[in-house]
Amino acid sequence: MANKIKTHVKKNDEVVVISGAHKGASGKVLQVFPEKGHVLVEGVRLIKKHTKASQDRPEGGIIELEGPIHISNVKLVG
Repeated sequence: MANKIKTHVKKNDEVVVISGAHKGASGKVLQVFPEKGHVLVEGVRLIKKHTKASQDRPEGGIIELEGPIHISNVKLVG
């Protein structure tokens, strides 16, 4: 049985960024990557990704996605 990595935040928690370029920003945790020690926070660290045309997105183009933040840079709110 694989060992689970314990984290102080989980999906749907409200967090605030306590250090780094996005300090002070807050949002809901969308996804946690315990193996890498990263989290995705809604509306924080938006990155632009260039996509090719596909069946889902026939026009292709540039989309904005949340980028990962190190788990040590976020703190639970409340």
